[in-house]
Amino acid sequence: MIENAFDKPSRFESRKKFGSINLNLFESGGVSGEMQAIDFFCGCGGSSAGLRKAGIEVLAGIDNDPDAGCTFRMNFPEAKFFQEDIRNLHTFCLEPLIKRERNRPLLFSACAPCQPFTKQKTTRRSDDNRMVLLDEFHRFVRVFRPDYIFLENVPGFKNDAADRGPLARFLKFLDELGYKFDMQSPESRAYGVPQVRKRLVLVASLLGKISVPPATHGPGTGNPNFASVWDTIGNLPEIRAGEEHDAVKNHRAASLSGKNLERIAATPEGGGRLDWPEELRLACHREHSGHTDVYGRLRKDRPAAALSTRCISFSNGRYGHPTQDRAISVREAARLQSFDDSFEFAGSLNSMARQIGNAVPVRLAEVFASHFNSHYKGSPYYGGSN
Repeated sequence: MIENAFDKPSRFESRKKFGSINLNLFESGGVSGEMQAIDFFCGCGGSSAGLRKAGIEVLAGIDNDPDAGCTFRMNFPEAKFFQEDIRNLHTFCLEPLIKRERNRPLLFSACAPCQPFTKQKTTRRSDDNRMVLLDEFHRFVRVFRPDYIFLENVPGFKNDAADRGPLARFLKFLDELGYKFDMQSPESRAYGVPQVRKRLVLVASLLGKISVPPATHGPGTGNPNFASVWDTIGNLPEIRAGEEHDAVKNHRAASLSGKNLERIAATPEGGGRLDWPEELRLACHREHSGHTDVYGRLRKDRPAAALSTRCISFSNGRYGHPTQDRAISVREAARLQSFDDSFEFAGSLNSMARQIGNAVPVRLAEVFASHFNSHYKGSPYYGGSN
């Protein structure tokens, strides 16, 4: 292991420690070219969009969701997309991409499916095969030894069999390979995302000690106020439930039944089902005080509730528009995940919602990508120094 933050091993030591693969910065002496990235479990491309905004070249995305693949291809035509279960993907499939210009710093980003670990999951099956997908990521890290690794997931990922679960195995693996790493569970709103969305984030480096970047928004920062719902979606044109705007991509809202139109009309901004008159209440809620966010409206002056894969459904969370009698549209949900309006989604209405809810918030990924860039430029590997 490299004991000191930026101690630079000799070329012989690099080969001895890390194998015979031509490790880019250790072998070349370092360059000043832009960083390149592979996005594992990329979904529609939230991480990739953030990486690209920070000036990192996205070489490829990997995911087995066909609709997410269509979205990724539309928005990253310059990148390769592997529509494949990672368990069936051989490491040699990436070799032509990574060896193309292997003298540039390399980042691996990975957000393995979070559903087995989310607090919204009420049951957990030990045979859920998604729980071990991070273990498959080991193979690619072992072969290619990326200079940096970015991992994002739900906080429950850390708690699942903490001493023997997939995260514990990954941390042990990183330590064995000589990576320095840091892991925290910050709120996404602390990085400018207009959402109360706590995430587990991990940063790892072969180029010396690294830490999770500091907050960019909130008390004690240069941006003391968190981004709000209205800051984010307030300028989009009005539409009705079931309508799609003809000039704004994906500005489409789900239909509502007559009864649910009555319910949302009776819901004040920031309110929910407890504000309804008795005749509008569901029988299952009359003696149930929990789940008060369902059938709720967002507040204009606060960050949104965490978006789920059903983020455009009035009945599945606090996803009612603050002022209009409908749930938020696909485009509004995308903005709350900090996607640019130029980012277009493919698939059915439910599929687009699922892609957005599963995505890494773009702004969060951008902040972390910029942090990796700054870390590299502060290392002795930048610019070919010896």
